[in-house]
Amino acid sequence: MTKFMLLFLLLPIFIDSSAQQTQLQLKTTKNIILETAGIALVLNVEENKDVNMVYLGNKLSKSDEYTQVTRQYNQAHDYTSMYQSAYAASGTRNLLEPAISVEHADGNQSLDLKYIDHKNDISIAGKQHVTIFMKDELYPFYVELHYQANYQDNIFEQWTVIRHEEKKNVKLTKFASANLNLKSDDFYLRSYHGDWIAEMQPETERLTHGIKTLDSKLGTRTNLLMSSYFAIGMDKTWNETQGTVLLGGLDWSGNFRIDFEKDPQDNLRIIAGINNYASHYALKPKTAFTTPKFTYTLSTKGVGEGSRNFHRWAKNNRLVDGNGERLTLLNNWESTYFDFDEKKIFHLLENTKKLGVDLFLLDDGWFGNKYPRNADTSALGDWTENKKKLPNGIASITKEADKVGVKFGIWVEPEMISPKSELYEKKPNWVVKQTNRPEYYFRNQLVLDLSNPEVQDFVFNTLDQLLQKNPSLAYIKWDCNAVIYNAYSSFQSDQNNFYVDYTLGLYKVLERFRAKYPKLPMMLCSGGGGRIDYGSLNYFSEYWPSDNTDPYDRIFMQYENSLFFPAIGSANHVTTFGKQDLKFKIDVAMMGKMGFDLNLEELRPVELSFAQKAVKTYDNIKDIVWHGDLYRFSNPRENNYASLAYINSDKSKAVMFNYLTFYNHVFKTTKPIKWQGLDPNKSYKVQEINLNKDDKTIAENLILSGDFLMNIGLNPVLENNRRSVVILLTATP
Repeated sequence: MTKFMLLFLLLPIFIDSSAQQTQLQLKTTKNIILETAGIALVLNVEENKDVNMVYLGNKLSKSDEYTQVTRQYNQAHDYTSMYQSAYAASGTRNLLEPAISVEHADGNQSLDLKYIDHKNDISIAGKQHVTIFMKDELYPFYVELHYQANYQDNIFEQWTVIRHEEKKNVKLTKFASANLNLKSDDFYLRSYHGDWIAEMQPETERLTHGIKTLDSKLGTRTNLLMSSYFAIGMDKTWNETQGTVLLGGLDWSGNFRIDFEKDPQDNLRIIAGINNYASHYALKPKTAFTTPKFTYTLSTKGVGEGSRNFHRWAKNNRLVDGNGERLTLLNNWESTYFDFDEKKIFHLLENTKKLGVDLFLLDDGWFGNKYPRNADTSALGDWTENKKKLPNGIASITKEADKVGVKFGIWVEPEMISPKSELYEKKPNWVVKQTNRPEYYFRNQLVLDLSNPEVQDFVFNTLDQLLQKNPSLAYIKWDCNAVIYNAYSSFQSDQNNFYVDYTLGLYKVLERFRAKYPKLPMMLCSGGGGRIDYGSLNYFSEYWPSDNTDPYDRIFMQYENSLFFPAIGSANHVTTFGKQDLKFKIDVAMMGKMGFDLNLEELRPVELSFAQKAVKTYDNIKDIVWHGDLYRFSNPRENNYASLAYINSDKSKAVMFNYLTFYNHVFKTTKPIKWQGLDPNKSYKVQEINLNKDDKTIAENLILSGDFLMNIGLNPVLENNRRSVVILLTATP
């Protein structure tokens, strides 16, 4: 068996071979197999009705040989249940980190889940959904393990459903979504930490015995300090094109916890789910609790293949209109901040048309009357137009936008409340805060209690009424700038349920919104990239990676985000931040869904002219960027430059982005960059695009084969005077 197949072998200190053979003859097992186009997951039901995870690896050509995997490796040990459990419970035989822990209605804390039955559903095209039904032998406590294989995308999704029929509430003290078991010679974890304007900072470490935990306790903006998405390398050499790699993450917008435990037998156990911090959930009898999905893929050809798996799956299954179109836009925030009126907005609509983008986005500051929103200190919750700034309301702007010939969108932050607001005066019990402690603010605001159905109705109605009054609104930017301090809910009878029910309440609002407005483009913003996860992105068309729009920093953030999230979802804006020239800023924004946050009045005529041409250039290549396959050629943390390309499905067109990330006047790329993903039998016209001046070095009418570009490569000639280069490939007849 090759190292590319992750087999779960647990070796005891010694083996009595004769006793082992006798035991093997008595033991009967059953395999449950899930397969995608390239990988397989195998679960095994033992004679004692324990369910174990025994294989995750390349799909075998003969499905009956998965049984041999189990037999071959069960000969060596009898410790399978302790270390390979598909969903380890606490309080009985398991002595490692559990996936589930409970306190029964009678106070007992033991749980021993046994197999009852399973169902294999292939009724949805391209998906296999297996449900394993388990029950404790002493208590009426039930767990369903759900596994979904997405065939073409090579993606697995796992979640659990927990219920009971005890006489009183059962306390769930841990309730993970998934429990994976991996076997390899070594494990290397790449995780992502960060902060405001410093999101997605990678850190790679070799995992040793014990437990490494990634978690969040922020309540909202939960990916701000730590992302729930990660990569596990299982070879000493693992990179973009080499090695066995598992990419995964928890699709949850609340507190999360992911444990990586290297056990005494050198297996790696991954337990991922909602963080049980301050959340020992009280589950009522006959009530089903469904955990969020843990999503992952396995690649035996490096990180790049895993990323493309994630991108296909996300566009097909998560992002709103993931295979559709997006709107380029001009935002007013960095040109006006809170200082604007109707006249200024009308002028910005004209600038939107002049620039050539699709939509004008009105950001923060348009609402509040008793307490006008002239700074970030008031009015959140008072979602009526400010009469001084907009005497004729939003309707006048949408009417003017129609007249000018552009679309109009608007910013909201509906989960939040300002202490200085009419809503706070009327509904203080809707606010998340400790009743007897001083209020503590994050960005001068507090959080509304979305675990309360009344608050859910208020948030939904805020959005619904805005759209009902202004049906021409074409875009919503949903922001979320505060974390939860002094967590307390006036609505909750058991405070342990608050953090979980807050996130479930958010999803209920978004579910209602999408049922009524299924296709409306909506950006997910959370004080930057604080809520980039596939739990929330199920309701949004795009996300805001960071409030840091310096293009130099954005190269690194966008590069790391691209491991898990497709380019069509990344809202990249050209702003005044950074000292780089306009071309460099636009080239970096083109890496995803481009937008602008500039005051056109401050641009020199030559800059405005270039920006207008760049919008037209982007319009010609955006389909490749949004819908093509991503290949990363050069990691900016490993080299002095970043290089990546998007290639369309029939490999007839490709666009390559190259960025110099090292400031040294003597530096120059001295060797060609080898491509990936092209058709070796096609010939491609090579053309440098988005030129600011006549500084191209690519020869006119250059035609190279895919074979040449992948084996020899192409040098974009990056240097101090050419800090960014964009190259278009077009297959020739």
